[in-house]
This record gives sequence, structure tokens and C-alpha cells, in this order.
Amino acid sequence: MTADNSFIANQFSLLAKLMDIHGENSFKAKAFSSAAFTIDRLPQQLSEIPNEKLPSIKGIGDSAAKKIHEIFERGEIVMLTQLIEKTPAGIMQMLNIKGIGPKKITVIWKDMGIESIGELLYACNENRLTLYKGFGEKTQKSIQESIEYFLNNIGSYLYAQIENLAHTLDVELKNNFPQHEFLITGDFRRQLETIDKLEWVTNVPEAELQNYLLQHKFVTEKIDTEESVYKGEEENIQLNFYHTTSEKLYTKLFQTSCSDEFLNEWNSKYSLKDVASYNNEKEIFEAAQLQFIPAFLRETKTVIEQAKNELPEVIQTKDITAIIHSHSKWSDGNNTLEEMAEAAIEKGLQYLVISDHSKTAFYANGLTEERLKTQHAEIDELNEKLKPFKIFKSIESDILNDGSLDYNNDVLNSFDVVIASVHSNLKMNEEKAMMRLLNAIKNPFTSILGHCTGRLLLSRAGYPVDHKKLIDACVENNVVIELNAHPRRLDMDWRHLHYCIERNVLISIDPDAHSVKGFNDIKYGVLAAQKAGIVPSQNLSSFSLQEFELFLKMQHAKRNK
Repeated sequence: MTADNSFIANQFSLLAKLMDIHGENSFKAKAFSSAAFTIDRLPQQLSEIPNEKLPSIKGIGDSAAKKIHEIFERGEIVMLTQLIEKTPAGIMQMLNIKGIGPKKITVIWKDMGIESIGELLYACNENRLTLYKGFGEKTQKSIQESIEYFLNNIGSYLYAQIENLAHTLDVELKNNFPQHEFLITGDFRRQLETIDKLEWVTNVPEAELQNYLLQHKFVTEKIDTEESVYKGEEENIQLNFYHTTSEKLYTKLFQTSCSDEFLNEWNSKYSLKDVASYNNEKEIFEAAQLQFIPAFLRETKTVIEQAKNELPEVIQTKDITAIIHSHSKWSDGNNTLEEMAEAAIEKGLQYLVISDHSKTAFYANGLTEERLKTQHAEIDELNEKLKPFKIFKSIESDILNDGSLDYNNDVLNSFDVVIASVHSNLKMNEEKAMMRLLNAIKNPFTSILGHCTGRLLLSRAGYPVDHKKLIDACVENNVVIELNAHPRRLDMDWRHLHYCIERNVLISIDPDAHSVKGFNDIKYGVLAAQKAGIVPSQNLSSFSLQEFELFLKMQHAKRNK
């Protein structure tokens, strides 16, 4: 099939943009951009024009003519293919984001070290773009909104992104079908960190529900003719409905609220009554002589055995007593120290651990030794003013390439708490990553290991680590493992927290808050912790002020050995 003008113009436009991003010949980049503009508006298809006449067309010229010939002969512009091959996929995606041109992408990639739109959104949330020339608050806000719009059209969402829609639709359905049941199920009910579809079990007749959904524009189309599966109108997310009878409603709810591993194990040991009616899910467990297992725990087969005895009372948001790991205007936060403290007091919390970025994090306005002295003086003043509430002096210290922290011991000794995290050179193999992390864990000043894989959900997989070795090292060195509660991180992954429980390692559910609003992210860390069966006593940010001060004494004892 012969390439048409629209395709060729797009190829030249992309070539010009990538040349700008890679710092190639700017004169030629402008020429190819001009050629794209010309080609897109030609009244005649280039394929109908003899090759020897192409250079004479105003706005094309010899160089562009040769590349048009390449497209006809090879189906590609070789130079463009080469540029695409050396451009990260995330940078290519950024070209689709409104308000981000090649010059800004160059700064984002080369100066900020960001290679995906998810990382870029996270940087916007942390207020980091404003630290770079050409990125004011309005620009940052515009980029953030454009990225959110783009991500909302992909179809996979963070739990936090889709939560409001799930609850809104749930209420809407129940209000409009008061004589019928709608029970939310699936991945959302299991509190998984990313959601591809929203699911309900219902006894509404399928045709009646379909007419309602299409008439009220809750969905755009039915995408499965055999199953009741739709594409949502408000968000590009799949909506699934499991239609069943009233008698089998809770049987279906149970079956759709478990992982495959859990359900296979259940089916091998127990049977569900197919005919008789269950009035609720608890009756299913009672019939099996088991304690009720909440949907969020129905992941592994081992929990079925545990349910023969009493399951733990898992942590709740109300069990959080403090904000550990937060950033203020001293580095890249949006609020002052006092504003952060007052917001914590308003929430009924007992203390705040302020952990701004360290000096190596220049991209986040990291604190030099001199600025630290001034910040610590401000904390002392606020502690006098706000007592009995207390602000603890902390730092999120960058783990350097060799695993060392980026202050000398005298400076590290001035902090109540040191959170050690990797923020740079994230492209590591497991050997390199483990060397850095294990060296940081062995440092006697390290109290908490922050977001241990550096992952950003739906954006960046994070560097590979041996989780068991990390946890074992934290046991040996009395280091707490962070469960970073930001919904895009949730790192350490809840799937590895079972081993933390087994080894009796403290975790710390921390919001990594860069604003007062960020305190609310604690909720998502709690939801993840619940999936691992974490109880309050296993979480540092559930410690009372007195318990936390005792914890600090034990940590500081490490420093003097």
C-alpha cells in the first residue's frame, strides 16, 4: 500500500521533533518540520509526482525529497527509525501529551532524568518541574492535567484513580434499581493496586440493565456479545456485570472475589451449595467451619488454613498515629513546616516526621548542611509552640552509587530519623541494586529503608531486588521497611510483606507527602497492608509518641556501637 501525504507528513513531523530532542542538526530539523507542513497541505498526492520533481516543490528541497523516496522504496525513513530505536518508549509517549514540545521533553529527559509519563506525573505531584527553567506553576499544572487526561484513556488505573468512579456508579445503580441487588466484586473489592475493570454481581435482568446503561450514557458500547461487558463512558474502563438469580447471588459474589489460587484451593476442600440460597457471604464460611475471610485477604491458599483459627484484626486508617516521611517547602513540598504540623494536629495525630530531600537531590531542592541548621532551628521553635505535638528532625537521604548516604556522620547524627532511599541511576541489575541497598541498610544511621524498588505503578517497574535478602538484612541491622503509601508507589509490594511478618520486621506506612493533601494517601498504604494481614503493632506509624521515642533511643544506640 502506497503511503499517502498524511502519513508522510507525520513521519517528517516526528523526525523533526526527535532530532530536536536528541540535539541533532537544528537547521535540518526545521527544514523537515517545514516539509511536514508543506506535504500535509499539498493538493496532489506525492506518490503521483515523479521523484525528480519533488526537490523543486517549495518547502521540500533535496534532503526531504530523498527521504520521501526512502518511504516509497523502503516504507520508512532510515534516520527516523534509528532515532526511534534510541528513544525510550516513555519519551515517545510524551510527544502525545498536550503542552509538552521537544524542548521541554529534552529538559524532562536529559536534565530531570525522567523517561515515562508516569514518572513525569509523579514529578508534577512532587512540585519538581517548577525548579527548572521554562516550567512555571501554570505550565506544571497544565502538563499534569494533560497527562491525567492521557492516562484516563488507556484503560488501566491506579486504585486511587478509579475509586470515586466505582463508588459513584455503585450508588447510581443501587438508587435506580432499588428492587434488585448490586454487589461490587472483583479486583476492586480485593483492593488490588491497579484496576483494569469494575465488576458487579447483580440479579437485574440483563436486557433491563443494558437499556438503562446505554440510555443514560454510562457506557458507550457493549464490547462482549455473550457476556454483560461494557466500555465505560466517563472513563475508558471496562464494566463487567455477572447476572445471576437472587438465590445464587452470594455464591457468585464469593466466586468473583477471590484469586485463582485461593479459589482453586477452596474448591479442592469445600463445596458451595448450588441450589440453596445464602443470605450473605459469612454463611459460606460458616458452612465450611471457617472464620470469615475478607475479600482483600483472599489471595493465597495459606489463608484458608489460617481461617480455621482466629484471623488477625488487620490495621485500619484510624490506627495511624503519625505522619512519617513528609516533605515541606524546605525541599520540594508545597506547604511550610508549620502548615504541615497544623494539618497533622487537625487530623488528631501525635507527631510528624519531616524528611525533606538531602543535598544530592538537587532536582528536589535538597538541603545543604547550612540550610539544615536553619531548618532544625525552625523545628525547635515550632516544637515549643505546638507541644505536646512534636515534629521530629528527619531526612530522606539519597543512597549513592556505592550505597553510602550523602552526609557525613556528624550531620547524620543531627537527625532523629534517617530514611535511606534510591532516587538516581535507577537502571540497575539486581547485583548493583542489592549492593547499594544492602550497604545503606548496614549503615548504623539508617532507620528506615524508603520505597525499596523505586517502582511507579503503571509507569516504571523498578529495579530488581531480592526481597528476602533485603528483609533479612533489615532484621540483622534493625532497619524498618517502608510501605510507601503513595498510590503510584505502594512499595514495598504487599506480596512481600508476609515475609516481613514472618521475620518480625517493622514496616512503616508512610505517605511520602509533598503537601497537606498528601496525608490522605495513608489510606492506600493501609489498604495494601491489609492484604498482607498487617496489624497495628507491626507498623511504626501506629506507634504512640512515647513508643516512637523509645524506638528512637534503640535506633540511636546503633550509632554509638
